[in-house]
Amino acid sequence: MLQVGMKAPDFTLPDKDGNPVSLSDFTGKKVVLYFYPKDNTPGCTRQACAFASAYEGFRAKDVVVIGISKDSVASHQRFAAKYDLPFILLSDPELQAIQAYEVWQEKKLYGKVSMGAVRSTYIIDENGLIEKVMPKVKPDTNAGEILAYLK
Repeated sequence: MLQVGMKAPDFTLPDKDGNPVSLSDFTGKKVVLYFYPKDNTPGCTRQACAFASAYEGFRAKDVVVIGISKDSVASHQRFAAKYDLPFILLSDPELQAIQAYEVWQEKKLYGKVSMGAVRSTYIIDENGLIEKVMPKVKPDTNAGEILAYLK
């Protein structure tokens, strides 16, 4: 995982509508960048819905919320529509940002080892520096923990 105080790696990825979005587009704003394994899975859905429920709190603080997974643009579009997700979802099938932020790691599930995106969150300050690193976050409490931290 990257460390607090490091320059956050910039990236440009397509959003759910296929429009390019770069981290550098948000210079001057605080960004919550959360990485998750897969659209429409139980944990990822709970996490996305928790961010959606807390979204007004983030907006009130002028904080940008971005979710990234390796799912396709079309998958993100369906996921966002199904759960009425108001924040940015970025598609990273080539693992550009996922690897740059060191969240592509070995995972064990039922004794089987595989590589995948580990549910992690970074808070990036207005100058593009990593302010907080939250590895292996819980889907149900991640959004609330971030809002509490931002107070």
